[in-house]
Amino acid sequence: MIADLVLIVSALLMLAGAAFAAIAAMGILRLPDLYTRMHSASKAGSVGSGMLLIALALTADSTPVALRALAAVAFFLLTAPLSAHLLAKASYAVGYQLWPQSVLDEMPPVQPTTEASQTPHPTVPADRNGGQA
Repeated sequence: MIADLVLIVSALLMLAGAAFAAIAAMGILRLPDLYTRMHSASKAGSVGSGMLLIALALTADSTPVALRALAAVAFFLLTAPLSAHLLAKASYAVGYQLWPQSVLDEMPPVQPTTEASQTPHPTVPADRNGGQA
C-alpha cells in the first residue's frame, strides 16, 4: 500500500515537473526579450527539473541514486537563480536592451571600475528604455 502511494506521488511529481518544463520552454519561445526569457528558463526550469529529480529519488531502488538525485535538486536550487542573475547583469552591462514596453528600469548605468582591465568596455547609452519614459 505504501509502495502504491509512493508511485502515485512520484507520478504526480513527474507530471507537474513536465508541465513546468513545458511552461519554461513556451516562455523561452514566447516572451519578448532576453531578460524575461532568462527568468522563465531559470525559474520554471529549476522547479520542473527539481520535481522530476525528486520523483526519481522516490522511485529509485538504490540509496546512492536517490542521494545523487537529491544532491542535484540542491545544486539546481543553489545555482540556477545565481547564474540567471549574473547572466542578466552581464547582458545589461554589454547593452542588451529591455523590451520597449518595459515599465521600469531601476538599474543604474554600468561604469568600468578598474584601469588595469584589458577588456574593452562598451559605451552604455544613457537612456536604457529605448526612449520610453
